[in-house]
This record gives sequence, C-alpha cells and structure tokens, in this order.
Amino acid sequence: MARPDLNLLIALQALLEERHVSRAAERIGVSQPAASAMLARLRRHFGDDLLVREGNRYRLTPLGQQLQEQTGSVLQLSDRLFATKSHFDPATTEREFTLHVSDYAMAVIGPRLLTTFQERAPHARLRFRQFATPEAMHDEAGASAADGLIAPRDSGVSGLPSLALFADEWVVIADRHHPLTRAAPGADDIGGLRWVLGQFEPRDSRFMLHRLAESGLQLKPEAVTDSFLALPLYVAGTDRVAVVQRRLTRAVPLPPSLRVLPCPFDAGPINEALWWHPVHTHDTGHRWFRTLVHDTARQLEAEEPLVG
Repeated sequence: MARPDLNLLIALQALLEERHVSRAAERIGVSQPAASAMLARLRRHFGDDLLVREGNRYRLTPLGQQLQEQTGSVLQLSDRLFATKSHFDPATTEREFTLHVSDYAMAVIGPRLLTTFQERAPHARLRFRQFATPEAMHDEAGASAADGLIAPRDSGVSGLPSLALFADEWVVIADRHHPLTRAAPGADDIGGLRWVLGQFEPRDSRFMLHRLAESGLQLKPEAVTDSFLALPLYVAGTDRVAVVQRRLTRAVPLPPSLRVLPCPFDAGPINEALWWHPVHTHDTGHRWFRTLVHDTARQLEAEEPLVG
C-alpha cells in the first residue's frame, strides 16, 4: 500500500484522536467492523500497532503519537488544495486563514488586522496561533497548513519569501519606585539589575545576551518567559526590570505603577516581517491575505509612529 487513499488518512486521524475504534467509526460515519479493517490496513502499512489496548482503554504507541501530530496538518493541506480556485472573492469566501504570531504581535497588530479582515471578508475566519518556531515554517506539512508567520527579521527565519511589516524599538519597564526612574544606570550597573526577559523561542534571549556581551555588557536574567504580555506582571511592585517592545506598552494597559524608560543599552532594532511557505506564493487567496497584512502594518506605522 504505497499510496493510501484520503479516506484512510481521515480514518487514521479519527483513530488516533479518539483512541477508540467504535468512537472513530461513529465520527467518520462507518461501521465498527469497517473501522477495525481500516486500523488493520494502517497497522500493516506502518508496521506498527499504532493503538495498544490497556484494559478498557487504548494508548498510542510512540509512532502513533508522532503520526497524530502530523495528520491534522496534512488534512488541512488537502482541504486547502481542493478549495483552491483560479478566482478568489474575499466578499464571499468562507476560507480560514491561519497566522502564527507571538503574543506581542497578536496584541500590536492582531486587533487592527482582524477588524480589516472582517470588513473585507465577512464570511471567512482568521485564526491566530501561538508562535511557531522558524524551523517549523520549513516543514512541508506544518508550514503549508499555515498562511504565515509574523516574526522579526533576526529571529532565525531564512530561505522563505517575506514582506516587511513594521518597526519597533526596545524599552525598559520598571516600577515607579525603582532607581532607574530617577537616573539611567552606568555600564557597570546594568549587569547588577534584576532582569526579566521575554522570548519567542530559546534562541531569542541568547541572541540578545550575546549581542550585549559583544558590547562588554553581561546580563544575567532572573527569569525568561515565553510571553511578552506577562512581563509587566513580573515587574510591577518589585525591583525587577524588563525589556519590552515600545508598541506593546501602547497596545495593552500597563499596571499603574510601571514606568516606560529608554533602554540603557543597544538591544538592536526590531523589524517585523510576514513569512510564508513558497507553496502559497501563487495562491490568489493567499496573495490577497498577505497584501491585507502588509497594508494593515503600513496603516499601523502611519497612525502610530514610534516618535512624535
């Protein structure tokens, strides 16, 4: 069975997610014997049990767990393939567009993008997913099932088409009683502050620390979070300080005790971009969507400049 049919792929997803033959059969609209026969064919194909009975329950084998992570993306890609048309009309389309973003990008450009999206494509759906790693955008199944990734130019994405979106800059947030609110620290004092950093993925905090080390600054963060939105909560009412994006401090309400201060060191520029897998480049619907994201970002920069 070199090329299993699509029905078998649907059965595989149902069996792995339900972990029960009868429930999987009901989900895909076949009899239990038919679902059992499909499971037997899948086991022969993969050379693995996939589902192993333990008492009255089934558990996934390691290969079954791996396949469960992949089948959803593959089926999304097949749905998109059959939905592709030579003409795309945003006013009538019911297509779902998926964008991978950090919580920072979701807060800064997400609401504005959703408003414009709903005005232009009232029957479509926009799904924001938590940031995928740059490597995931090179994965054929995962990347093809998503419409794009919003990430900084220096976040490690390479070899993919992209569009410049908007610029930002790093600032520091500190409690109003922190000494930083009265005087900028000297180079020797920066390393002694109680820093909290945010990251898109593990490499990001290391990148910033490496950049600072090249400038002769040694920063030892007390904590690193996967959320930029949470950083103010780690700082308010404490003597900790955090590095955040200026646009984020404008997009979400900060605790009243926090103050936004210039960054006392060169943390580098922030240039956000939209990245997508090349398989989408000539898709007329995707071309419309990435133009919408780009135009929304341009509007953001025009209406909310960093200075002035």
